[in-house]
Amino acid sequence: MKPPLQRQLFKPGADAVFRLALLVCVVGLAVVLYAASAFSSSNYVTGVGIAREQPVPFSHKHHAGELGIDCRYCHAQAEYLETAGIPPTWTCMTCHSQIWTGSEMLAPVRDSLAKNMPLVWARLNQLPSYVYFNHSIHIQKGIGCTSCHGAVTSMQLTYRANAFEMEFCINCHRNPEKFVRKPGEVWNMEWSPPADQDKVGVQLVADYHIAGPGRLTDCSICHR
Repeated sequence: MKPPLQRQLFKPGADAVFRLALLVCVVGLAVVLYAASAFSSSNYVTGVGIAREQPVPFSHKHHAGELGIDCRYCHAQAEYLETAGIPPTWTCMTCHSQIWTGSEMLAPVRDSLAKNMPLVWARLNQLPSYVYFNHSIHIQKGIGCTSCHGAVTSMQLTYRANAFEMEFCINCHRNPEKFVRKPGEVWNMEWSPPADQDKVGVQLVADYHIAGPGRLTDCSICHR
């Protein structure tokens, strides 16, 4: 007696359909993860290259570039304290009480002084609360402004030049000899590494008593 015929649970080709569906899911997940990663590091999220609206359209190109005003005139504490600081209104008025005194564009500055109310500037370079950064130690160790802030003297409206992701900092901490400058070049906004930077940098690292990569990349250096 022949055994009864059993009905086939899956139609022919179901295995191929399942494999295709599985492949689509895997590829789709990979695409979503890649898109999320790309979006999180995009200029839209990091703010790199985007000039934010400010109470006054201050031009670093005009003040620092064309007029040659030293960074320290407005950011005096960067050389001695953890933060570079935002200049108070009276710093602006040391000049603008004498020139452009009736400019409509500078009305917020005059109102700020008259009312003794500081201007509220939109921060461009702000690190997460779990990251420790000290401006003064970097300057004292020969790291110049443009290494982090870019070519500020060519910015008509200031924008964030770097995203300051962990990789950015680690790259410098692993190879400080590529970025350190002679003391007189720290504030030079036109500085570029000389042809013998590999040799000069190694000597400057020794002169500045900069710790080795093992210490500089220790978690406690930036996360305290």
